Amino acid sequence: MNQLTKTDFIQYLNCPESLWLLKNKPEDFPKGEFSLFLEKLIKEGYEVEEYAQKLFPNAIKLPDFGSAELTKQEIDKGNTRFFQATFVTEKGVFARIDILEKKEDDTWHIYEVKSSTSIKKDKKHNHLKDACFQKYAMLENGYKVSQVSIIYLNKEYTRHGEINPNQLLEIEDVTEQIDTIYSEVVNEINSAVNFINRQSISLTSCTCREKTRSNHCDSFKYFNEDIPEYSIYEIGRISAKKIIELVDQDVFAIADIPSDYKLNDKQQLQVESVRQNQPIIDSKEVENKLSSLEFPLHFIDYETYASAIPRIDGVRPHQHIPFQVSIHTMQQDGSIEHYEFLADELELPAKLIEFMEASTGKSGTFISWHASFEMSRNKDMIEMLPQYENYLTYMNNNMFDLEDIFKTDYVDYKFHGSTSIKKVLPVLLPELSYDSLEVQNGTMALDVWGRMVLDDDFDKNKEEVRKNLLAYCELDTLAMVELYKKLK
Repeated sequence: MNQLTKTDFIQYLNCPESLWLLKNKPEDFPKGEFSLFLEKLIKEGYEVEEYAQKLFPNAIKLPDFGSAELTKQEIDKGNTRFFQATFVTEKGVFARIDILEKKEDDTWHIYEVKSSTSIKKDKKHNHLKDACFQKYAMLENGYKVSQVSIIYLNKEYTRHGEINPNQLLEIEDVTEQIDTIYSEVVNEINSAVNFINRQSISLTSCTCREKTRSNHCDSFKYFNEDIPEYSIYEIGRISAKKIIELVDQDVFAIADIPSDYKLNDKQQLQVESVRQNQPIIDSKEVENKLSSLEFPLHFIDYETYASAIPRIDGVRPHQHIPFQVSIHTMQQDGSIEHYEFLADELELPAKLIEFMEASTGKSGTFISWHASFEMSRNKDMIEMLPQYENYLTYMNNNMFDLEDIFKTDYVDYKFHGSTSIKKVLPVLLPELSYDSLEVQNGTMALDVWGRMVLDDDFDKNKEEVRKNLLAYCELDTLAMVELYKKLK
């Protein structure tokens, strides 16, 4: 019999077939690189739990891989507060509860700890269903659960000195919300248990065929080999409703979408690009946008560090702190200078801002890719360091987003429905590539820099790591320069 954990259950809700494959044919399950992002989430979960545990000083910490048997023995001894209590039902539903507390009336209070700054109820992370799962495992073992709470990070909390867990964390009673959905979730748990214990299932398609691309499971390609290269899932911001309509008509390739099928203007351009087998370019509009920019042009990119638990004073949970910047400045005559800054330690970014202002002054236009990110960081930095408000406000008031051009004025089906620089660059400038770089993306940069400056046991060559970080950030702004020239 296959066991069903809470993580399994959430995977089942997203795609039952994907979970069946993982449980029954693990050797066929596509091992998506266990991404740094997931690893970071798990590590942050443990950190938040450590602070949550401080709110329950006399609880018994059961071993991380403790058994249900051990939990039962401790409860039978009359203990009333636990971390990591474990319960397994007869059908193999396995729950490990973050914090468990017995009340005066012999019923139990479950606390689920989350590293987010709110209670999530979306399809991918449903904290209420998580908590229902835990409650179900206890009820099946004969315990009465009268209260369920979720502990999460207070998004308004700013660190000043030592962290006070009572200020860092919010505790919200969700008992009523759990009661409302409980019977529905129990049905889903039973379906999941039955499904993963089936002898066989069809391996030629999965539930995700009727979902948008961002909701596809890791094993989508395994189950849906018949999906063509430029498929309907690549159409920018297409709704699940439209996907279902097209799948019902057996339309999977963009090229096969009926000519009278209703899509918005942007989506229509993408379809047109496939049909014509070439990019659709509004040259006039591209020219208007580029000629309105004032020189000097400062192509700019930040790398940032963020953590669930603020590491330094003046910072909120999950708030991004810029630690690196690359700037390519182009003058009217086409000459270019490169400026770069990489912090040696985690601190408020005063030195970084001073470096930028000394490099660019309050002049010209700042150009970034997906500018809302840089602009939000500038707003955060104004809040952290108000003495730099003038310069950062100038930047935000004179910011141009180069990505915008690729949303409507230069549409190429070869971008696979994305306007990320990582998708645009290989099509327009294949000679400029991230492939040979040691640091390949922002998550990797955050991870390796964070470990280099915070981890006493960091065992890599720091000079080498600095070189790799500088090379990655420099390519981000150089790529923008070259794309700008190509568009001109």
